[in-house]
Amino acid sequence: MNTTKILSIVILVIALALGYYLFSSIKTDIDTTERIAKTEARVINKLKMIREAQVAFQKVNGKYSGNWDELLAFVDTGSFYITNKTEIIIPLDYGADSIYVEIDTIGTVLVRDSIFSPSKFPNFDLATLPLIPGTDGKRFDMWADKIDKAGVMVDVVEVRDIAPVDPARKESNEITNRKPLRFGSRTNITTSGNWE
Repeated sequence: MNTTKILSIVILVIALALGYYLFSSIKTDIDTTERIAKTEARVINKLKMIREAQVAFQKVNGKYSGNWDELLAFVDTGSFYITNKTEIIIPLDYGADSIYVEIDTIGTVLVRDSIFSPSKFPNFDLATLPLIPGTDGKRFDMWADKIDKAGVMVDVVEVRDIAPVDPARKESNEITNRKPLRFGSRTNITTSGNWE
């Protein structure tokens, strides 16, 4: 064998090794990005379910829940009133109208059947509602209270992921949608999520 053949074989082996290394590193990055996207989609779906439960709790009880046991009990056994609203318009002599509203309670429907129906959330499991997907049993951080907004006390809620799967999601990020996934706010009247 002459030196040209030996050099060609060595260069070929080095080129194949570099090609495999590049392919492997790119494939690892793609796999990691896909895993993060899938896990965050599951976290967002769970946050949407918790938001539905919190909004229902607030409608029935007049406040948000800051306690997981209280919220889970409400979802499991709580109910909504079904009402019928009738408006009666009475014309007055001077061209104005007087409106009389009658609200009649027809019955009740369970929160679990109304909000978490199998058609809307096919894989709903009440026991795992507070658990963050992709973690070993960590719970979402849930906070609810009243704050003063322009002299009026208003209810606010915030539920956030305390163990983000994406290492780029940090509380210190200036951009809201790069912070850990959450809905609501401790300072504003909102139930929107930072993924929306």
